[in-house]
Amino acid sequence: MAVIEVKNLRKSYGEVKALKGISFDVKQNEIFGLIGPDGAGKSTLIRILNSLILSDEGHVSVMGKDPNKQYQYIRNHIGYMPGRFSLYEDLSVKENLEFFATIFGTTIKKSYNLIKDIYQQIEPFNDRKAGALSGGMKQKLALCSALIHYPKVLFLDEPTTGVDPVSRKEFWQIIKGLHQHNITIIVSTPYMDEADLCDRVALMNDGEILRIDTPQNVASSLGKTLYALETNEGNYKLIKALREYPYMDSVFPFGEKLHYTDQRENDISSELNSYLKDKGFSKISIERIASNTEDVFIRLMNNQKQ
Repeated sequence: MAVIEVKNLRKSYGEVKALKGISFDVKQNEIFGLIGPDGAGKSTLIRILNSLILSDEGHVSVMGKDPNKQYQYIRNHIGYMPGRFSLYEDLSVKENLEFFATIFGTTIKKSYNLIKDIYQQIEPFNDRKAGALSGGMKQKLALCSALIHYPKVLFLDEPTTGVDPVSRKEFWQIIKGLHQHNITIIVSTPYMDEADLCDRVALMNDGEILRIDTPQNVASSLGKTLYALETNEGNYKLIKALREYPYMDSVFPFGEKLHYTDQRENDISSELNSYLKDKGFSKISIERIASNTEDVFIRLMNNQKQ
């Protein structure tokens, strides 16, 4: 059963079209990822689903309810963690949790079984002001506050942006652990590597959904043999040379290497190596590799612009 249904959803801010007729659904107990860069429309979409802003057109259903008309029911049964820390920084950790528990007619004790794995990490700092916490601790406090009333659906808007890699890993372990409590999770992120941690993902850019599928199916859908290239001359000169190659299909930087696809299907490693040698490159490394979500996203984004 679909917990969330979205059909032909549109939203504009003046001349800016934030959402351009998107459609998708989210299943019960699914971790559904909204993956895309800033400006893709992720936060606007989450705010509409949370009944915080109104859409211009389209149909939205959250737990079978219309956010425009039955917003009180939705707000009572969802948890929402916005991208920017929004708790009371002049209250302590415990005071913040007690405040949100009171709003929803519960207590920390009643919700302890759900939040204990997270709360135990911040409980030693119960008396510390929220504004004095580290980024990772603020993140955990915000998540505890969003879970304090046992929500049926949890919305996380870029929860790992701006935190260190260790905290990112810990946070995703927590998200995975929430599965046992039958909570449906919608999480947005600009980090392509986090797509692999979701059950399904929607790749978003410029107000549109480019593809919806499992991370595994997305990563394997490039449709081209992918090569990782590296030389001793640096990426700028290498990109320039490859763009002059008559059979070049695509080339873009990926860390210290370049990812390259060719118009031909056969293995072109030897011929490409000779071409680069003729261009004056040395210590050339050309390796066939498996594509990932970011490779596919860049291809879809380039196709969108054409």
